[in-house]
Amino acid sequence: MDEDRRALTDLLAPVIGEIAAVPWNAALAERLNAMFPPDGPLFSALEARCDDGITTGWMGLQGDEVRKGARVIEPGAATGGLSVDVVQLIDFCGPHHRHPNGEVCAVMPADAAGQFDGNPRGWAVYPPGSDHWPAVTGGRVRILFLLPDGAIEYTDQDASLRSGATGGAEA
Repeated sequence: MDEDRRALTDLLAPVIGEIAAVPWNAALAERLNAMFPPDGPLFSALEARCDDGITTGWMGLQGDEVRKGARVIEPGAATGGLSVDVVQLIDFCGPHHRHPNGEVCAVMPADAAGQFDGNPRGWAVYPPGSDHWPAVTGGRVRILFLLPDGAIEYTDQDASLRSGATGGAEA
């Protein structure tokens, strides 16, 4: 794993530790927002890391201006079996998909009014078996999401963002 991905993995370690053995539900979102608040140092560092990765290109996001993303880190031991994906959406409703094992999201709006599925800046959790049409409103929003075993099921198989330019790095 390269230095940038290792730094991201290290930054996420406390979050991964907190979500490892608890149910993924609304209570977990509340807990993450209390433990790692959107105005706190960890969340701010995560935003800065994503900004750097997108700006310098090491995250390998693919797509156009309104929708781009990539699997940045493949599931592995260093991430507790979670993949790390990053998307950037601008006033966009994405393809319908399902989370067989759940999804934990860090919602990072660039614009103050930005929201992801009605969630402002902070943490959002989708329980196992949930599904949605991911929708960003209010401008540009970056979302880092963690998926157990990297599991995500797109209704339209051509809709997947696939891996980044160099592929996701093994965790």
